[in-house]
Amino acid sequence: MRTLARIRLARAASVLNARCDQCLPALVLMTDDERLPDPLGAARLLPRGSMIVVRARQASHRSKLAMSLRPIARANGLRLVIANDPMLARGLGADGVHFSQSNARQAHVWRARQPRWLITMAAHSLAASISARQLGADAVYLTPIFPTKSHPGRESLGSARARLIARQAQVPVYALGGLNEQNVRQLGNGAFAGLAAVGGLAV
Repeated sequence: MRTLARIRLARAASVLNARCDQCLPALVLMTDDERLPDPLGAARLLPRGSMIVVRARQASHRSKLAMSLRPIARANGLRLVIANDPMLARGLGADGVHFSQSNARQAHVWRARQPRWLITMAAHSLAASISARQLGADAVYLTPIFPTKSHPGRESLGSARARLIARQAQVPVYALGGLNEQNVRQLGNGAFAGLAAVGGLAV
């Protein structure tokens, strides 16, 4: 059942990405300390060309996890991006860095230092999405689209509002938060560059 759900999410991501005029991955796996107990297993099942964003609260765990994921990414043609730790990303030879909305201003600094990196940031509003281009980000993760355990108690954007924000943003936008094989259909076509998920891509 879970395998089928992953396949359907991957297909939906490919449909969204087909209209993206930039060479960005269609599907993104976000690691999570609590909600993704087997990130290595989940990474191995990603379609070729997908991306992994390594997130972990503790620096030691983040480093260990990134080092474990690096050979999987290389063997399977996946992009590896490190969240909120550009020094680790540079040391590992990762493909880029991801910043939370609170750390988004660092994107401008690291764009100058690493012009070839893929730099992404989280966005929870239209204002944050629009500012991403000025900060040097290549794409944003708009979240939460739907209710999710990753953001308990936070009001979700909903599909209609999320589509409106994605269309007004000046960089490609990934949908993130509470996505599953049923509600992903509400995103429509043309607004998003792809999908990002935690639980939806778990093994």
